[in-house]
Amino acid sequence: MVSSLPVFSVPELPDGSETTLGGPEGKHAATVRRLRAGEHVQLSDGRGGVARCEVLEAGRDMLRLAVEHTWYVPAPELRVRLVQALVKGERGELAVELATEAGVDAVTPWRAARCVAKWDDGPRGAKALARWRNAAAQSAKQARRPWTPEVGEPCGTRELSGLIRRADAAVVLHEEAETALADVDLPASGELAVVVGPEGGVSTDELATLSEAGAQPVRLGPSVLRASTAAAVALGALGVLTDRWSSENDRQR
Repeated sequence: MVSSLPVFSVPELPDGSETTLGGPEGKHAATVRRLRAGEHVQLSDGRGGVARCEVLEAGRDMLRLAVEHTWYVPAPELRVRLVQALVKGERGELAVELATEAGVDAVTPWRAARCVAKWDDGPRGAKALARWRNAAAQSAKQARRPWTPEVGEPCGTRELSGLIRRADAAVVLHEEAETALADVDLPASGELAVVVGPEGGVSTDELATLSEAGAQPVRLGPSVLRASTAAAVALGALGVLTDRWSSENDRQR
């Protein structure tokens, strides 16, 4: 069962019986969450490692903690990589937030042909990517996830073709696809790439290129979903269609 304890990110799990939570996480815990002695928290390294701790002392911008128990939660055997086309404004961050809450394992931003948003290779593009990465980190903590999704560098369609060829399976969400996601023969392990296009949709040329690389166009249902919500809906369906939401994958040791 997933704990309701607040989760704070650390670079590495403590290796002793006591530790100090400092920096921005410690300040947030002490001044915003106002945690006090006797309360409990969880520390997560974002790579499956989790530690349950008791607060021994709360300072102005830190907590001194007693480490009670540490454990490791393995990654799911079937990993889902979201290939999310760039979305204008805050909807891109929303897409990452929702996908993270729904269990995505990795995110690759895609510079699709019909993207309204344009990420350059300079400071503006770097800031946009940083916002996506922060959205993943914050949503992973909010959802009490032991794994924080990696948000990679943005890619074009040519690079995406290579990613699809390396994946164990790939699907492209498309409103005109004849095959439903529920009818696809999904792998039990490895990496599944789920491609979500921009507001204007995946172009005919892009769909042909991705299909040639091995991706299968699929539809989720009768409705046309927003680019910012489609991934979360797909991940929910995959949780039921595969073993990703089984009790074995949820178990914390």
